[in-house]
Amino acid sequence: MHLLIPFAFSSSEGCQQTLAPLKLPHLSKLLARLSPLPTDLGDEFSLSAPHERALVRAMGMGAPDGQIPWAALHASNTQPAQGAWAFITPCHWQVGTTHIVMQGPDLPDFSADESHTLLTAMQPYFEEDGITLQFDQSARWLACGEALQGLATASADRVVGRNVAPWMPRGPGATRLQRLQTEMQMLLYHHPVNDTRAARGVPTVNSFWLSGTGTLPPTQRQVSTPAPPVVVTRLREPALRENWPAWAQAWAALDATECAALLAELKHGGDHQLTLCGERHAQTYTTTRQNFWQKFMNNFGTQRASIVLQQL
Repeated sequence: MHLLIPFAFSSSEGCQQTLAPLKLPHLSKLLARLSPLPTDLGDEFSLSAPHERALVRAMGMGAPDGQIPWAALHASNTQPAQGAWAFITPCHWQVGTTHIVMQGPDLPDFSADESHTLLTAMQPYFEEDGITLQFDQSARWLACGEALQGLATASADRVVGRNVAPWMPRGPGATRLQRLQTEMQMLLYHHPVNDTRAARGVPTVNSFWLSGTGTLPPTQRQVSTPAPPVVVTRLREPALRENWPAWAQAWAALDATECAALLAELKHGGDHQLTLCGERHAQTYTTTRQNFWQKFMNNFGTQRASIVLQQL
């Protein structure tokens, strides 16, 4: 069992204040019984978030920053996924006096019919740049085309609630994509779907976000990927909304369920791992052979979880 926990910590002052008194007994016991592997060091400005880097590494792959081929991997489940792929996320940008902020984490009340209608309206403009759009789910589409080749992009989770400027796509074709983004903002401004959404009092769709860019290695197209870790998503939404009381409640629930289950698995032996991911770093812990005395002491020892989480 490999448990991977994204958004385990944020450098936000609110998160730090919330974490200090938080009791996570099962996580503390896990940290006392597992041994740390070398830390995956990064920073809060990397395009690929620590949990993305940890996940792709666990899948036996490697990729440059911002070029983990999530979209191509997803597409390969149902079709040949040669060439460059990306995710397109319809979103709402809040325009301020000095910068633009992407709202989220998800568009509220965004139906499949609305999503299909907007995709149909936007498709011809993408096709002019050699990009084909495919519907995947209401909140996310697939895109493929040579114009996406070599682009480095940040996941929407990295950008939500922040100024979008430092996170725009980088590399060949980035200027073309920014022009396309401007064209879509003009197209969407008075689109009937947005008129209806505005009448309902929900955010309009006034832009899109590009992410998950990259191409599959040749061997990856032919061989199925290893079984990925169990990724726990409980902390994502409260962290992105910076709702730290809800984040603390989610951590407590996670500790009582997934962490407790992993702790129980340790008693049966076998190889198990735990990966904790913050905004900057990812830290993996694994089972190791222990002598009788070490096992005996582990029955009593704990390591305060909050101290470990603050290092992420």
